[in-house]
Amino acid sequence: MTLDVIIPTFNRATLLARTLESLRRARVPQRLQVRTLVVDNGSTDGTQDLVARESATFPHPLEYLFVSTPGKAHALNAGIAATSGELVGLIDDDEEIDAAWFECIQDAFYKGAVDDVGDVDFVGGRCLPNWSAPRPSWLGQGYLGVIGWVDPGPDPRPMDRTYPGILMGGNAVIRRALLERAGPYATALNRTSTRLLGCEDEDMYHRLLALGARGRYLPNLVIHHHVPADRLTKRYFRKWCFWRGVSLGLMDSKRPAPVPYLAGVPRYHIGRAVRGLLHVVGLGPRPADATNRFESELACWDLAGFVWGKRVHRSERTRAA
Repeated sequence: MTLDVIIPTFNRATLLARTLESLRRARVPQRLQVRTLVVDNGSTDGTQDLVARESATFPHPLEYLFVSTPGKAHALNAGIAATSGELVGLIDDDEEIDAAWFECIQDAFYKGAVDDVGDVDFVGGRCLPNWSAPRPSWLGQGYLGVIGWVDPGPDPRPMDRTYPGILMGGNAVIRRALLERAGPYATALNRTSTRLLGCEDEDMYHRLLALGARGRYLPNLVIHHHVPADRLTKRYFRKWCFWRGVSLGLMDSKRPAPVPYLAGVPRYHIGRAVRGLLHVVGLGPRPADATNRFESELACWDLAGFVWGKRVHRSERTRAA
């Protein structure tokens, strides 16, 4: 069985070196053939030289691909097109894989079944924080995805429409045949230096499910995600939530959710934001602590971004086209 590990990167040579070192240290089982492709999305910090140095002694083939068009989705699509393995593994350039990461992949796909649930088409796992600064006191449990912290628990479970999350692109393995059916990652959701658009992972996840794909959450498929200090600020959380809302609004314009709507917005978005706003201005039940109060505020940023994405940002893109 063949696995291509694709790592999109942009000006993170120092962190990428740690990512590659974790791949070097991880145990590769006998029945799994691994190739790693670093997709350089326009770096100017010596990324190509780093990959060239590492490839000379790397335990499995390590290759380099330069993609000038900015945006993670463009890098992912180019990396997938440039490889041919049966499985496509996706990790980010600020992550380190667990030593058993490859073994977990072989167990999931080689046996063809996970816990007797039938053949698996894709798997995801835990993304645990690697802190570069102390965790802020205001950071609760409700918005950990802002810093890439994903931990659905210790038990395997299906990744289907009942799963409380999505397949995160920083720790995912997907059968290539399924990706070819699903089509490329959505480049309209590309992030820029000023606009934190994203959700290309969420868009792909829903497309995989629409094809009837069978996914599985595996708690032993673990990566450790670097959390820089500049993301541990309320300003960053507000900005991230707003632009995630914009991305969801753009997605909703093309694929509405099967939920009740009010004025073109899912009612649950409105209800959560209204409750949050009441908490913020002191008219509703007072949140128990500072973490809950800040999460109440972030719900308002979610809604503001969603409305902007569906009504304003979408119109701007249409006029530009």
